[in-house]
Amino acid sequence: MQKTFRWGVIGPGKIAHQFAQDLEQVPNAQLFAIAGRNQERAQRFADVYNAPHTFTDVADMLTLPELDVVYIATPHTSHCTYTLQCLEAGKAVLCEKPWAMNQAEAAQMRDLAQTKKVFLMEAIWTRFLPTTKKILELIEADVIGTVQSVKADFGFRAQTMDMESRLFNPALGGGSLLDIGLYPVFLSQLLLGTPTKVQAAARLAPTGVDTETSIILSYPGDQIANLHCTFGANTKTEAFIHGSKGSIHWHGRWHEPSHFSVLMPDQGPDNYFFEHTTHGYSYEAIRVQECLAAGLIECPELPLDFSYRMTQLLDNIRIEAGIIY
Repeated sequence: MQKTFRWGVIGPGKIAHQFAQDLEQVPNAQLFAIAGRNQERAQRFADVYNAPHTFTDVADMLTLPELDVVYIATPHTSHCTYTLQCLEAGKAVLCEKPWAMNQAEAAQMRDLAQTKKVFLMEAIWTRFLPTTKKILELIEADVIGTVQSVKADFGFRAQTMDMESRLFNPALGGGSLLDIGLYPVFLSQLLLGTPTKVQAAARLAPTGVDTETSIILSYPGDQIANLHCTFGANTKTEAFIHGSKGSIHWHGRWHEPSHFSVLMPDQGPDNYFFEHTTHGYSYEAIRVQECLAAGLIECPELPLDFSYRMTQLLDNIRIEAGIIY
């Protein structure tokens, strides 16, 4: 008989709702406990998804012996604090991106997970989508040859310019780079690794966070990544992977369940479509449960060192662009 994994959620906001909706379609998963600062809000969330426990104190939730894994969906600036609290309590963690505000926090989280031998993964859900899996298979099979460049963007027009909102408030980890620019940066690291040179420029809000950032990353062997994120425009949010033989056009919104085309010289595009019945968070939840069932403390496809190196890269981009919190 397969084990049922009981999930807790810290931060019952918009993303947590989408995750909880997807979790309902994950085999052997149960939403078990909700922790939020407001009891009424936490209870409403629990009622929607039939979670039997609600708390306003995370420490109380972590005393539940049946609790297997915690999904952290709070503002960026509290990710490290809650992750460390969960790890100290021996609870596995799936922490929403960015898992840390800087590399110092990331090192704390990584080191404690390894010391305690407790599972920890950053919730970069794009890594586990069927589109990502297939694209990596095609690249591994040398279909487009050696990857020479990556171009990716993510942009939307912010509905409000309220400087106290999550998007623009530095106390909440605001700014387009950490909120959405992380996805293009993730893709470049997944395909090209760690760059040897970072160039970046940003348009800053009055609060000092970035409303728009453009990034050029250079790698050994003349490989390059051209990345962009913005709160000021509804961009196509697509990605291009150019190889020595051909290219892949990852259609918008590429970081979500989507589709892509393989473009080869002198022939029409070869299109790949994928059926999906969830927002896409289900794939990462399934993989977390597989890792826990296997007794792993980190995910082979998204190990702690990958997230740590990406946090370092985000720090370097902010330095180059003059984004200072």
